[in-house]
Amino acid sequence: MVSNPVHGLPFLPGTSFKDSTKTAFHRSQTLGYRNGYAIVRRPTVGIGGDRLQFNQLSQAELDELASKAPVLTYGQPKQAPPADFIPAHVAFDKKVFLESQGIELNPPEKMALDPYTELRKQPLRKYVTPSDFDQLKQFLTFDKQVLRFYAIWDDTDSMYGECRTYIIHYYLMDDTVEIREVHERNDGRDPFPLLMNRQRMPKVLVENAKNFPQCVLEISDQEVLEWYTAKDFIVGKSLTVLGRTFFIYDCDPFTRRYYKEKFGITDLPRIDVNKQEPPPVKQELPPYNGFGLVEDSAQNCFALIPKAPKKDVIKMLVNDNKVLRYLAALESPIPEDKDRRFVFSYFLATDMISIFEPPVRNSGIIGGKYLGRTKVVKPYSTVDNPIYYGPSDFFIGAVIEVFGHRFIILDTDEYVLKYMESNAAQYSPEALASVQKHVRKLEAPASESESKQTEKDPGVQELEALIDTIQKQLKDHSCKDNIREAFQIYDKEASGYVDRDMFFKICESLNVPVDDSLVKELIRMCSHGEGKINYYNFVRAFSN
Repeated sequence: MVSNPVHGLPFLPGTSFKDSTKTAFHRSQTLGYRNGYAIVRRPTVGIGGDRLQFNQLSQAELDELASKAPVLTYGQPKQAPPADFIPAHVAFDKKVFLESQGIELNPPEKMALDPYTELRKQPLRKYVTPSDFDQLKQFLTFDKQVLRFYAIWDDTDSMYGECRTYIIHYYLMDDTVEIREVHERNDGRDPFPLLMNRQRMPKVLVENAKNFPQCVLEISDQEVLEWYTAKDFIVGKSLTVLGRTFFIYDCDPFTRRYYKEKFGITDLPRIDVNKQEPPPVKQELPPYNGFGLVEDSAQNCFALIPKAPKKDVIKMLVNDNKVLRYLAALESPIPEDKDRRFVFSYFLATDMISIFEPPVRNSGIIGGKYLGRTKVVKPYSTVDNPIYYGPSDFFIGAVIEVFGHRFIILDTDEYVLKYMESNAAQYSPEALASVQKHVRKLEAPASESESKQTEKDPGVQELEALIDTIQKQLKDHSCKDNIREAFQIYDKEASGYVDRDMFFKICESLNVPVDDSLVKELIRMCSHGEGKINYYNFVRAFSN
């Protein structure tokens, strides 16, 4: 029977008592180290710090064992004869682990590993070849050396997009890139200096890093397979950065020297990226509708609120109240229009023309204002470049076409002749001569010319007598009015002569009795060589 070591009582239920003062119940340490080696020692105390009596000797027993000397008493012990050598395959022949003894063992298990022992095991030595790339050397070699590229970002394909200019800096000391905006004066943009801060730019990401939150975390070498380097920036090639495609069109001289020495690239010409402006769209004016002036109508196409065309104020002040007047006839196949006469008034201050028709009694046509003041466009002139009638277009025999109606200038006054002579550079010599001849003939008194001719030539007396006879005989004939103007229309040079064929056509249109014997004689006397007839003397026979 086991007794209680504390009280000496049997270790039976009811005879053992717990020490209520005991507070420590840990197990004693049995592992230790000596000279760097782990050793196992036997425990001397149990749980709670109680000494283990069966694991150690008392002091009396130790003293007794120290005083005994068995060698002195019995002498040297004899060595037992060595046992016969039995090989293992003989000793353990037909013997397997422990089931024959009725002991069943669990399946074999792996030995539990001690973490500390595993940690202390010497790792296998690895030989790593150092890399030739030295960041410190790169920093010291390329410090303050920057490659500068000029690029554009063409975003015109998107709505409200435009083509903007940027400067790309590549820092050789650490392979970082910076993109700066180029601002122009009054470009309407906030003056932000940088589009992208200085940083390394990934070129190829790993497969699993496509969803990497780049907006909140920095990209490291673990997420990048390849970074952008200096060889990726070439003039003439595009570069995609942060979703934007930049086209590099130029670089600075230092960058050209670096590419020539480093990569052997010598051909880096500047690329012209200035887009040629498309030719301006020609503004086509609508067809002229005939109302107002062409310039006034065109102002409605140039601005939402039209403005009046600019006027030449100096010209208006110099030529104020200066008007050139002409007498004209209407060229028309209608018989009733042959006797109509019109007065053209050309206003030098504004280059406008007005037409007035003097009323004629019993003509059946109401006279008065035929055309108000307006500029008259010459025929065959375009709407884009209208050409208006000027003072040089008016002379004796000139044809003026006014909105589809043709007028022939028959007569003018002395003021027009004075203006033409003072501004002879504006007129052709033929036009000036026609007006001078016409005015001089009108100024010459008929009586003086008649008396002179009568005194010099007897045939003139016969002509004058014949004219008087015809006047008396045909005084009530209807063709006597405006017969002179009819011949002047076809006398372009105001010479007083017309062709013979044209003479008879005019007489036929005016119902002149050319079959009359007296009229035939007058035609014979007015005939001139080369088939021409002097109509000045002929028309005298039909005037009062």
